[in-house]
Amino acid sequence: MRILDRLRADFISATGALRALRMTMPIARNPTRVFPDVIAELAEKFGDAPALLSDRECLSYRALAARANRYARWAQAHGIAKGDTVGLLMPNRPEYMAIWLGLMQAGGVVALINTHLTGISLAHCIDATATKHIIVASELLDALALARPALAGDPTIFVHGASNAAWPRIDLDVEQFSDAPLAASERAALTIEDRALYIYTSGTTGMPKAANFNHYRLMLACFGFASVMATRPSDRMYNCLPMYHTAGGLVATGAVLVGGGSVVIREKFSAQDFWSDVVRFECTLFQYIGELCRYLINTPPHPDEARHKLRLCCGNGLRPEIWPEFQRRFAIPQIVEFYAATEGNVSLFNTDGKLGAVGRIPWFLAALAPTRIIKLDGDSLTPVRDARGFCIACADGEPGEAIGRILNDPSKPGARFEGYAAAADNRQKILHDVFVPGDAWFRTGDLMRTDADGYFYFVDRIGDTFRWKGENVATSEVVEIVSGFVGVVDACVYGIAVPGCDGRAGMAALVTDENFDLPEFRDYLMQRLPDYARPIFLRLLREIAVTTTFKQKKTEMVRQGADPSAIPDRLYFDDPRAEAYVPMEPALYKDIVSGRIRL
Repeated sequence: MRILDRLRADFISATGALRALRMTMPIARNPTRVFPDVIAELAEKFGDAPALLSDRECLSYRALAARANRYARWAQAHGIAKGDTVGLLMPNRPEYMAIWLGLMQAGGVVALINTHLTGISLAHCIDATATKHIIVASELLDALALARPALAGDPTIFVHGASNAAWPRIDLDVEQFSDAPLAASERAALTIEDRALYIYTSGTTGMPKAANFNHYRLMLACFGFASVMATRPSDRMYNCLPMYHTAGGLVATGAVLVGGGSVVIREKFSAQDFWSDVVRFECTLFQYIGELCRYLINTPPHPDEARHKLRLCCGNGLRPEIWPEFQRRFAIPQIVEFYAATEGNVSLFNTDGKLGAVGRIPWFLAALAPTRIIKLDGDSLTPVRDARGFCIACADGEPGEAIGRILNDPSKPGARFEGYAAAADNRQKILHDVFVPGDAWFRTGDLMRTDADGYFYFVDRIGDTFRWKGENVATSEVVEIVSGFVGVVDACVYGIAVPGCDGRAGMAALVTDENFDLPEFRDYLMQRLPDYARPIFLRLLREIAVTTTFKQKKTEMVRQGADPSAIPDRLYFDDPRAEAYVPMEPALYKDIVSGRIRL
């Protein structure tokens, strides 16, 4: 890194850190000021200025606060007390935020439930937080009905919207309550230490976990990201991410509102309508996550894709191989990539636009953000300990697990680990006696590496890395290479078990177009990947299933392996005898699993 570039990066980091401290330090200094109070203050300041906009409904700052007040009084009238959990199952819309703001004023803890869940998974999420009441949008009643037989508890159900159900309609009931500001005697006695929300992990493997989110973390997410994006009253955020997750529900909304701007809420992402919406609503910001940017890259040119007023987009998961094209094609002035976990204490921000980096911690900020990368054993993927029993820090460029120091300092509540609703889920996320006796660190479960300039780069999820021929294979690095081939629209790489073989063999699930050439693809991989990292098996399919936050669902594909009897898609095997990818036939598969063909 050149000296001038380093100085520029240091200046941006220092300026950003000072702005973040200025905006977030007052949170801990005012422990009884919680986010509903902030909204009330904003309503006084910005009045009828637009706060939340959509094609369905619009709420000004004043109307948002007033709507929340109605829901607070409704909650009190129905006996919802401080600490009671209320499940919210509703698609994206401005009313969504008004509901959880109001329930919080009454002291309720709101579980933001994934609207795509059904059956056992939905029942699990409801039971995991001991939910006493559920507010469900009428269009999601069928999903809730399928889950009810599997529920351990018997929560009271309120429906939002017209339906044939016998349950009471909250949208009608709430209108009888006053929307005037709550008197001090009406408010629940809340502090930033009290629980505010349950936000569920995506559940890419296993059942979703309910992460505890107290009022401090809620405020930190809003004001922290407001400082990162330098939000202002002239800003308008385009938010098409699910509001039951942190990025779509808190960052994309709260960070803009505390700056006096407005948020355009779309029910769900549409690559076809994305740019026309951004232009129509005159958006200056948008929030991205996961593969959203890849979906946009793979759409045909749109007349509005460079006619917008965007100044910045913020998110995580933008792959390095598409980053330059994405920024150039769509004329994005600034991309702010970040790394954070809903339940964790590790936060990284790439504010100076370093290609591929998820964040930077310069030397002069290291003490404020105790984040380290530690060595993992190649076979067990558990932390390596030295002769004294302590973990070993990785050198620059060496992949390892990112961890964050857990502190129980009242003046630094952001360094705590708030954990999950189920205490049993916490144990595997905390590492003890890491560098000194008695210390504790949060395990992110993610492999990262650093460079000499303090930049962090995401490598892979620990569970996604697999070992083959004595070498560790990072699936994200293979995906980066595979995705660079002409004709590959989307790619997912994982390791599968093969009888008689140690480790896991590489498999790539590909979505391709008419330009894909299989022989040329193999030659391309031969030139760019070592033999242990080249996919032995290929699976060509129409689309790769993803979670609602665009994380690829690998679990079922890993389980199916390369068995042609279990997979309807076209399968290919890199046959060492033919030195080519050949169709996977049942007889060939039998030869592979029996060991007659050595891998």
